[in-house]
Amino acid sequence: MGYKPTALVLIALSSAIALAQPAAAQQPKAQMPPAGAQKGQTPPAQGEQAQGQPAQQQGPAPARPYKQVSVQFPQPAPDPGFDAFRKQLADVVKKKDRAALGPLVVAQGFFWETGSGDKADKAKSGPDNLAAALQLDEKDSGGWDMLDAASQDGSMEPLLSHQGAMCSPAGPKLDGEAFNEVLKTTQTGPEEWAFPTGAGIEVRAAPQAKAKVADKLGAILIRVMPDDSAPPPQNQQQAAFVRVVMPDGKFGYVSEDAIAPLLFEQLCYLKDGNTWKIAGYVGGDQ
Repeated sequence: MGYKPTALVLIALSSAIALAQPAAAQQPKAQMPPAGAQKGQTPPAQGEQAQGQPAQQQGPAPARPYKQVSVQFPQPAPDPGFDAFRKQLADVVKKKDRAALGPLVVAQGFFWETGSGDKADKAKSGPDNLAAALQLDEKDSGGWDMLDAASQDGSMEPLLSHQGAMCSPAGPKLDGEAFNEVLKTTQTGPEEWAFPTGAGIEVRAAPQAKAKVADKLGAILIRVMPDDSAPPPQNQQQAAFVRVVMPDGKFGYVSEDAIAPLLFEQLCYLKDGNTWKIAGYVGGDQ
């Protein structure tokens, strides 16, 4: 999904700090949240303070060493029907065809979960609520880009607040208690953390593709600490870099496409027989 801390961070900050609840599934972040379904496997929720974590402070806490928290990467759902649905969605997105999108969305009962509750208008149809949530009728809203990204992601996880709903992308599984302890010792919030999109991601000594490789990321959580002084990409083909804090407390730089935020927005689905349909959205308007 790539590290996009604002905008479409496909993805939203989540619910209260109950380790048995999915972080992304309960309250959306400014983009989309990961929802782990098992106790001890999910990070704290959006807007919530980890146990023992100090009150909100001005600016990020200084970089400091932290214990590694292992993650299990999200895996594609073993459902051929979902794969077929995503292909349909991809075809619709290419044409940005609102009429063709309609049959892929539940007619009624669409939900739009934000940090302040369900924003869906129950008097409107599912397709109309989806269009409102993603601002599909507004130029350059990014809504169609989100649908395109959703069509390419085969991972799903349950949304506990809506029976039967499965949301994508799925977040990584991790030890919630260990993560809470790291939040406490580093004086950070969950929005400052990300996970690699694959194994062996190269960490460079400077925000440049040809800079020395200083380290490689394992399957662990990594703290993100943006560096405003880093030069922007010179062209669209050049990768943008994000500054990270390694477990030893030292800085490094990784491509923003190589890590994904813990807090993000999700598109949710319901299955009726062998047919999947878009049933809700977690994120967006706070």
